[in-house]
Order: sequence, then structure tokens, then C-alpha cells
Amino acid sequence: MISAVSRACRAAGRCQLASLLAVAVSAVGALVVLAVLLLPVGAGFRLLPLAATALRALSDRSRSRAARWAGVHISPPEPLAVGRTRKGRAAAGAVLADEGFWRDLLWAWAEPVVGGLLVAVPLALIEYGAFGVLVQPFVWRLIDDGNWYAFIPVHSTATMLASALLGLAFMVCGACLAPAVLRSHARWSRLLLSAPRGTELARRIEQLTDTRAEALDVQAAELRRIERDLHDGAQARLVALGMTLDSATRLLDTDPARARKLLLEVRETSARALEDLRELVRGIHPPVLADRGLGDAVRSLALDSFLDVHVDARLPVRLPSPLESAAYFAVSELLTNAAKHSGARDVHVHIALERSEEPLPEGEGAWLRITVTDDGRGGADASRGTGLLGVRRRLATFDGTLALHSPQGGPTTVTMEIPCALSLPKTSSC
Repeated sequence: MISAVSRACRAAGRCQLASLLAVAVSAVGALVVLAVLLLPVGAGFRLLPLAATALRALSDRSRSRAARWAGVHISPPEPLAVGRTRKGRAAAGAVLADEGFWRDLLWAWAEPVVGGLLVAVPLALIEYGAFGVLVQPFVWRLIDDGNWYAFIPVHSTATMLASALLGLAFMVCGACLAPAVLRSHARWSRLLLSAPRGTELARRIEQLTDTRAEALDVQAAELRRIERDLHDGAQARLVALGMTLDSATRLLDTDPARARKLLLEVRETSARALEDLRELVRGIHPPVLADRGLGDAVRSLALDSFLDVHVDARLPVRLPSPLESAAYFAVSELLTNAAKHSGARDVHVHIALERSEEPLPEGEGAWLRITVTDDGRGGADASRGTGLLGVRRRLATFDGTLALHSPQGGPTTVTMEIPCALSLPKTSSC
């Protein structure tokens, strides 16, 4: 209850901030238009790059706020081609040729009207309600019979109390409406501030090219590992088993006791070879993952770990097999890192399938969200080791992300998010 009230109040405060920022956006938009109008007389060539840069800074902040406040991701356009290498006419020409600039300018003129009015709705309810609660009880005696609050004529103590209750209801409605208004405002901003379709397609192609190359590298490395494990493990034991059997066969008639001893060695060697093959299979795709799903597979990892691992898995349905495998090995790597590098004792793993409120990049679906928190000393850095980078590359194949929060002294929290609606329409979906 307290957290819900806190979220509502925080959303109302953000609506107030958004309304003030809309004024700044309008002022910068007017400056950009002035710079464009001054181009024929030459003064606009110096002013336009500066004004466009200021406008891009405001639009970038709006994209960031949409992600932080409402969880709506807005893909940014390409950076403005304004810098030391381009000045004067060249810089102004580059700005005018930038499609993202025109989107920013359209947003600057539409935001104060559409976005400003949108965030003003909960603010108006809260402020009008505050008038009924904080002002009417003290002024109704000083005003004649024409004093009305909403539909209530305030001319007595009873009607004053009724107006105060109505004002309180207005304030509650405004606070409860604020989070939904913020989400609507973020969606409205995304309509104008998203990168052009061509830019998004080019980025998508580049991302798919990179992830395909990384996936091929990982696959090649995995095949080399399997070949090495087979050569050094099961294959070597099977060769030794064959040689021992050959020796036992030759000794059956001349030295049965020695032959019996060799056959016992063969049984032990075959058992070890079988165990090696089982370990190899578990390294490729653990049987518990195929049989019981991701939740029970991670619980199996927790039982095998010498750390105190608490697993909270909320998965109402089975996930696609490739996604389960990627998530399983990502959690396994994080538990290994916690045991080796962080000095942790307790680890909490939370796995949940969450319905996305926003459309995914290629359709609407759900997110697999995994949070791994340990009580270690912190200070983890994805750029200094291969473990977290490997996890990030593994998730990138599925358009997943990894967020790391590891201050000095701990705790370390790793949050992984993988969309169940994969890139291609024919792939499995949750």
C-alpha cells in the first residue's frame, strides 16, 4: 500500500516536471525556427547548428525519461553531423539534411500542446482537489452564497466538509491517474522521436550480422570443446578398454585369475567412460533442462553449488528450448563468478515471465527476466573479464540484455532480460 502511494506521488511529481520541460522544449523549438528563418540573411548558419544541438539534447533527455519513467524504449536517430569538421554553411546543410532533426522539430512544436495537455490532466485534478481540501475550509465563510466547489454549493459546515471530501477524491484520482498518463505520454513521444525506419533497419541488420558472427564463433568453440573432451575423456577410456579386453582374451586359457582381474578393470573403465559421456551431455544440454524446464534446472544448479542459493522461479509455461538453454548457462556462469570472484555466501535467483506493457521490437509478447543477486564484495566489471562478456554475447543472440549493478562493498545484482518473441516470426514464442 505504501509503495503504491509512493509510486503515485512520484508519478505526479514527474508529470509536473514534464509540464515544465514542455515549456523549455517550446522555447528551443522557437529558437530553431528563428535560425531557419535567418538562413537567407546568413545569421542562421551560425545559429542553426547550436539550436539543433540544444534541441537534440532535449529530445535525448526525453527518450531517457521515457525509458526510466515508463519503461518505453525510444530508439534514437543518428547523431547530428555537427562538429569541428563542419562549420557555417556545411554544418547548417548537414542539419537540414538530417531526418532526425525534422522529427525533433516536429516534436518540439507538438509536445507543448499534446504532451503538455496530457500531463496537465492529473495535475489539474490534484491542484483543484488541493483547493477543496486546503482552501475551501478557510474561505467559505468569507464568500457569499455564490461560492461553489465543482457541483457543491459551499454555504454551510456540512457542504464545506462535502467539498473537502470531494477535493480529496480529486487528489486521489489525479495521483492514481498519473502513472497511466506518464505511460501514454511516453508512447506519444515515441511516435515522433523514434529513429527513422531506414535507420532502425540498418541498425537491425548490423546487430544481426554481429550476433550471427558471434553465434558462429561460439558454436565453433563449443564444437572444439566437445571434440577435445571426447578425445581426452571418453575416447581415451574406450581405447584403454579395448586394449584391456584384448589382453584379457589372450589370458583366458593360460591365466584365468589375471583375466578376471582385467575384466573387472574393464567394467570400471566402462563406468568411467559412461560418466564422462554423461558429463559431456550435461555440458551440451542438461537432461534436467530438457525434462523439467528452466526452473528445476536452475534449482539443480543451486543444489550442486557450495553457495547458499535461493531460487524463486515463476514460469507458468515452458519456454522455447534455445532460450531455456541460453538462460540456464547464463545463470550457471553467474553462479560460478559469484563463487570464484565475489566471495559471496548467499545468492538469490529470481526467474519470472513478465508480460510486456509495450510492444517488443518485432511484436508484442513477454519478457523472461532473471535477477541474480549475491552478497559478495561487489566491484564487478563486465569490461575486465570474459565471464560477463560471454553471458552478454549469449543473450545478444536472442536480443537479450544484461544490466550489472555492483558497487564496491556489494551487493552485486545482475538483471537479464530476454524477449520471448524472437526476431523472426517463425521462431517459437512464449
